[in-house]
Parts: sequence; structure tokens; C-alpha cells
Amino acid sequence: MIKDIIHYNEGITPIDHELDILRTTFPACFHTDGSFDFTRFKEYLNDNVNVVNEGYGLHFLGKNYARLLASLETTTVVVPDEEHNALPENRDSRNIYISGDNLDALKHLLHSYEGSIKCIYIDPPYNTGTDGFVYNDNFKFTPEYLSERLSIGEDEAARILDMTRRGAASHSAWLTFMLPRLELARDLLSDDGVIFISIDDNEQANLKLLCDEVFGEENFVGQLILKTATDNNPSQINTEHEYMLCFARNKDVQTNWMRRSEAADLLIRQYNTLRKNCKDTKEIQAELRKWININKAKIPQVAHYNNVDENGVYSSSSNSSNPHPGGYVFDIIHPVTGQPCPKPTNGWRWPEKTFKEYEAKGLVEWGKDHTTQPHIKKRLETSVEYLRSIIYEDNRGTTKMLADLFDGYKVFDNPKPVNVLSAVIDFVTDEDDIILDFFSGSATTAHAVMSLNNSHGSNRKFIMVQIQEKVKDGHPANAFNFSTIDEIGIERIKRAAKKIKAENPLFHGDLGFKHYTLKEPESKLIDQIEDFDTTTNDTFLMDTLLNEFGVPTVLSTWLVRDGYGLTDNAKELDLAGYKAYYKDRHLYLLHSGLSDAAVDALVTKYETDKDFNPLNVVIFGYSFNWTEMETLKVNLRRLQATEKNLRLNFDVRY
Repeated sequence: MIKDIIHYNEGITPIDHELDILRTTFPACFHTDGSFDFTRFKEYLNDNVNVVNEGYGLHFLGKNYARLLASLETTTVVVPDEEHNALPENRDSRNIYISGDNLDALKHLLHSYEGSIKCIYIDPPYNTGTDGFVYNDNFKFTPEYLSERLSIGEDEAARILDMTRRGAASHSAWLTFMLPRLELARDLLSDDGVIFISIDDNEQANLKLLCDEVFGEENFVGQLILKTATDNNPSQINTEHEYMLCFARNKDVQTNWMRRSEAADLLIRQYNTLRKNCKDTKEIQAELRKWININKAKIPQVAHYNNVDENGVYSSSSNSSNPHPGGYVFDIIHPVTGQPCPKPTNGWRWPEKTFKEYEAKGLVEWGKDHTTQPHIKKRLETSVEYLRSIIYEDNRGTTKMLADLFDGYKVFDNPKPVNVLSAVIDFVTDEDDIILDFFSGSATTAHAVMSLNNSHGSNRKFIMVQIQEKVKDGHPANAFNFSTIDEIGIERIKRAAKKIKAENPLFHGDLGFKHYTLKEPESKLIDQIEDFDTTTNDTFLMDTLLNEFGVPTVLSTWLVRDGYGLTDNAKELDLAGYKAYYKDRHLYLLHSGLSDAAVDALVTKYETDKDFNPLNVVIFGYSFNWTEMETLKVNLRRLQATEKNLRLNFDVRY
């Protein structure tokens, strides 16, 4: 468990993750001693890749240190909020909220969610000098140790460690903070996944270069500009916007992002209202055009849908002419005059068969006679919208919305707009996808996902991560006795869910979440774990260590490590009075006191229950002495000779 991870981390270098990828993809390029044959690797690339030697890249103090941090395993454990998770609204929820450092959280999540996250949105610290960002970490490296691990001089190692411990807010410190988190985020994304990162001018340029390196310059999708409230204290330029950088895991597999037009829905609702009050289509059209002129700012994308017939609202502004030479040439006969309409210079946009299909469906808008070209009616119901690069959103409305949830108190500064995030998520995800935000803040992303599910009847899931950052004394959040930012986010999700349910009583989607806290074992306990002698088995540790962590914590930590995620539980199993746990492919033995009768009961369970086939027997090493483990292994190996022919893997964890 912890001891195994400590030993694993001792051998990690900054490039181990990349080497693992190369070893999996190009095994022939590695010799038996583990060395990498670069000459052979170049032979693989020779015919397909244009290799350049420009040496262009982003360089900063702490870069290799940041890559090392990404490769280290976390020694934190996952503590479930048992009371919260057992509530009816949360018991079966697939949503997750994690309180803890997001670097640790991402490492835990990778074991179960690698390649599974469709969309990541983060709003990291902007490093403005006033947003409170300072880099601090608690890794206890020495300059000598770091010098050896990173193959750098001790002076440079000392500079890196000084930056990480004194609360630096330099560009290098911010990049060192962001790099390992982005590398882990990349690995969590599905092949068709995307990440959006909010940022302002302070680090936008550096973030773009960093993401080019992490995700690949070829996977840059674009940059959204979010126009917010006006700067009241400009110096030279009145800044009115922030950015959202977007990168794809693999841009080549991205489809066109579009969705049903919300502006069209507004127009349709107005049309339906007019239908109830107006006598005929001419009156409806006249009134609708008046409404459109008044509300153009709300519906700029569909303002040209200003015609009405017996079938509804349509636009006839589409051009009949082919935009380039080589269009379709045929006669179109006017239905009243019987004469051919004038042909466009480049020919028609559509073949004759397609035009006749439009005509049969009543979708042709004819001129008063044959001197004008016909147009195709484009129905409002078919209107779609695209994710535009400029988004207008007033921060004041967003701040008020959150304050209204908390009885008028401004519990969080500068929250992101729910409707903007809902729209972005809608464009890039499908109805069952997972959305991750590991700088969760006030949990706007969770609110956005729940709102989107409510309006679309979808089943998107969220994973939120927020460090337990202290709320400042005198802050309005103190009125609710919130001591940390994650408490604000948790309460915001609860209140948003309650509001959605109250306003939409027929909605039966997932409005709950499972809550977990990441905990670093105390240094005294770590020392005891490191000193534990597996040959003698310290009786004190055998009796107390499981109680120190707690069975739910050990199981939650191991379930996510073994690929089961944080929303499934292990089943309890009674073996002649001994309590064991299992989940699909894994059997977990945590408690001490495994009797011979319990071992016999386990063997019988394997032999007689056709649905019980966990191939991995995971043992909490501190709870068993050597004799007990050997007895267990000898008896279970007998299963190889049975009808099931099971070959079990014994995984003793410390």
C-alpha cells in the first residue's frame, strides 16, 4: 500500500512514463538490459516522419522536476465520506467530489479512468500577483538527491527546491505547478476527449506553449474569448476578456461541434405564442418580425428566420446559385407562368432530383413570376449553432446567480458562468460522458453538468477535485461556517441540485455525488510502515495499522487503484466468520485472524460458486504472518487442478 509506493517512487526518473509508452509501442527498440536503441528507433520512423533538429521548445527552471512529480505515485489514501455517501440521493450516484490536492487526485484517478474522460474544464490560478497563487509543495527532497535523480548540478537542484518551498509566484513556478497536472490530465482524456483551460493575459502565452508540448501543437483546437465585465481601473488598455484554450487528445478524430440552436428555441416559443393569439399566417409573420427586430441582440444567429407559412417559421435567404463554376444546369419552370426561371451564372446548388424533392415537400419559395430565382425554405427546427470563438457574458449576472443560491451572500469570488460551461460541455460531449474539473472552486462545472442533464434528459457524470484551501477570515462564506473552499463547492452542488429538483419535479436524473477526501498518513505512521519487517511481522502494526486507516479507506484506495473507480463498492463475504471483500476480478483479505476454517470456506466458495472467480487475491500484508500467507497460497493453488483451472495471482501489499 504505502510502503510499496515509497519503494516504487525511489526508482522513478522524469522520463519513466515516456519510456513505458515507447516500450509498449516499440519493444524491439529496447535491449535486454533496458537500454533504448535510438538508431533502431529512427529506422522505424525513417519512412513516415519528417525528423527536424530545430530544438525549439519551452524552457524554465523546474521543468524536469515537474516531470518527475508527474511520474511519482501518490502516498495519499482515499477516505470515503461514509455518512454522506450512504444518503439515498448519493448511494447510487456516479458523480464524484474529491477534497484534496489535485496532483494526488489525478494520480488516483489514472488507475481507473485513464482514457475515459471526454471533457476536462479547469480554471487554474492565473498568477496575476493578486490571486493568491504561490508554489509550495511538501516533497522532502535534498539537493544531493534531486541532483542525482535529475542529472543536474547541486546548485540548480538547490534553486529548484528553493522555488518550491518559499512560495514563489514566478512564471517558472507557475509552469512547474501546471506541467505535471496537464500531463496527467492528458492521459485521462479519451482519444476523442478535449480540455478547456481558462486563463488571462498573465500566463496565456506560456500556457499555450506548455500545452503545445504536452498535447502536441497539432492538437490545438482553438481559443475562445470570454468577454466579461469592463475593467474599472484600466491603465493603458481596458481589458474586457479572458481566454479558454482548447486542446484535443487527438484532433484527427474530432467531429464537427454543433448543437440544436438555443436561439431557435426562443424564436419557436414566440411563434407558438403568436399562433394562439393571431388570426392567420400573415398576421403571425408581421408580429414575429416585430418581435425579432426588438430582440435581435438575443437571437443574432436566427434573426433571418422571419417568414411564416402553414408549417411554421422558415428562412428563404439561402442562395440558389452554386458558389463556384460547375453547378447543376437544368430548367426550373415557374408554377404560375409556366416559364423557366433565370439560371444562375455558376448553375444551381442542387441537382434536379433534389430540387424536385424539395418541391414535393413544399420547401420551395417561388417569386411572383418566372423573372426571379426560386429559393429553398430552411426550417427553423433544423437550425444548429456552432461553438463561436467569442462569447459574451456579464460577470455580474454570474456572481448574482451564485449569491442567490446562498441567500444573497457572495460566498465565492469570480465564479464561472454556468450557462457558458453548459454550452461548451453540450458541444463537445455525448449524453453519457464524464466531465472532469480538477480546479473545481465553487463547483460551477458540476452545476453546469446537472443543469445540462436536466434540460436535455442526459446522463453526463462529473468528477470534481478541490484542495482544502482555507477561507479567509471575514469572508462572506464565514456566515455558513465554511472553513475551506471545498466545503463551498460541496454545498453549492447540494443547493443547485435542490433548486433543479424543485423547479423540475419530473426530472429523475442523478443529482447526488460520492464524496472522498485524500489524506496523507502522518509521518510517524510512515516511519513505522517503512521500518516494518516482513519476516518478523511487528505485532503492534498487525493489530493497529488497519484500524489506523480504516477498512473503508483501504478498500476505496485499492478499488480505484485496481480499475473499479470511486462509485462502486466491494461486496462483503463471510468465510466461516472471517470477513473478506471482493469485486469482480479481485478478492481483498484485510483482517488478521484468517483461520484454517476460513481458508477451507474460501476454497469451497471457489469450487462451488460458478460466478465467483476473482483471479487476484490482494492481501493486506501487515495483517498476516508468513505462515498464514503460505497456508493460504498452498490451499488456493489447489484450484488449478479443479474444473475451473484457476491460476490465481497473489498480491501482498504493504
